[in-house]
Amino acid sequence: MKFIDEAKIEVIAGDGGDGSASMRREKFVPFGGPDGGDGGRGGSVYAVGDRNINTLIDYRYTKKHQARNGENGRGSDCYGKGGDDITLRMPVGTVITDQDTGELIADLTEHEQQVMVAQGGAGGLGNLHFKSSTNRAPRQKTDGKAGERRMLKLELKVLADVGLLGMPNAGKSTFISSVSNAKPKIADYPFTTLAPNLGVVRVGPSKSFVIADIPGLIEGASEGAGLGHQFLRHLQRTNLLLHLVDLAPFDESVDPVAEAKAIVGELRKYDETLFEKPRWLVLNKLDMVPEDERAERIADFVKRFEWDGPVFEISALTGQGCENLCYAVYDYVSSHSDARRAAEAEDLASDVRFREGQGGNAEQPQE
Repeated sequence: MKFIDEAKIEVIAGDGGDGSASMRREKFVPFGGPDGGDGGRGGSVYAVGDRNINTLIDYRYTKKHQARNGENGRGSDCYGKGGDDITLRMPVGTVITDQDTGELIADLTEHEQQVMVAQGGAGGLGNLHFKSSTNRAPRQKTDGKAGERRMLKLELKVLADVGLLGMPNAGKSTFISSVSNAKPKIADYPFTTLAPNLGVVRVGPSKSFVIADIPGLIEGASEGAGLGHQFLRHLQRTNLLLHLVDLAPFDESVDPVAEAKAIVGELRKYDETLFEKPRWLVLNKLDMVPEDERAERIADFVKRFEWDGPVFEISALTGQGCENLCYAVYDYVSSHSDARRAAEAEDLASDVRFREGQGGNAEQPQE
């Protein structure tokens, strides 16, 4: 299924039914008085988080969602039937905003979380309500209120504890497939990953964290180069970023330091808050560097990159260094995540997104 993480829809709640101006007309009952019932309320529109849905594709093609109107009131004290509500099921992690005002309406972070996005109109009053000691046969009634009508912007931001950053073919998808249950597509050409992939990394009984792999960035992504930086939003909920760098590129003219600096620059252009997020440096494809050159190459990279944060050396293909990295990540995440996210990680393991690679995926196999 194609991965769609943005959509714009129109939601229209139902109008309330009109009240009735009716008089009781019955044999042997003179001066029966008013008996007009109220109109029914209009149906409302609700959004519900659903962990079994992983894309907004349904809302890309069905843009108008309208609830039913309430029925009009009738005589004999008959009240109109209320309009049926409608429920729009969306992926957990969907942010709903009003397109016209920019108002944040809801952030669906939990399974079955329900939020009203358009309220149905109230039903009108029948003349039964206007009877008084001085007005025994009122003809007044009120019309039903119009339901809310809104243009909504839906934006999916996946829920993950850790996000992967890197150039295309840095080995991000090889890494996520080797440490988690994610099964992304892996190939030796750039931009194999076309959509975010999620995986659950387990480091022990009841000890796990969620990791997100997004399509690779290139210099100029902020101007739309490559796939642009449209997927960086999926890293905004994470607690930690892992910056993967190809330490042994096939093209010897490529400078890993320049590429790493380009990634950091694109991150800053996109969002200063995301740039300030904790970030670890992960030097990948260690197996392709001769053992007698590894220490020198790593030291040279760290010096030229002017990096003073945590550094990990791994080979995603052989698994070298991956276990230590995962334990370190878990220790960090468990100490920095809020209580809700820590308890939620195990439940997320049952999410279909963590069992299947959705959409076009992943990276280069290492040789």
